[in-house]
Amino acid sequence: MKLLIVIINKRDHLRLREALIEEGFRFTEIGSTGGFLREGNVTLLLGVEESQVDHALEIIGTVCRPREQVVQVSAPDTRLYASPVQEAMTVRVGGAQVFVVSVDRAVQI
Repeated sequence: MKLLIVIINKRDHLRLREALIEEGFRFTEIGSTGGFLREGNVTLLLGVEESQVDHALEIIGTVCRPREQVVQVSAPDTRLYASPVQEAMTVRVGGAQVFVVSVDRAVQI
């Protein structure tokens, strides 16, 4: 058995959730926050048989496509009062970060 830890952008979460349910996957959702953009993410925990890993990854890859987004960022400021001036920056968001972990034992109680 494998545990898939799937971290995705919150904008992709509803579509991925529906796609996984449609294919019979069960999962647990955990709200999380990204470090760089501090945007909302969703972390899904999926327990799957080893034979299902590639199918789950295919669904995730189809639904969670990377895209570019313009964000406003503030330059680091060492003054006592920070300047409100912000710059636009294009960053890549979306996609998914997936960790596939071997599970020695899974028990549902």
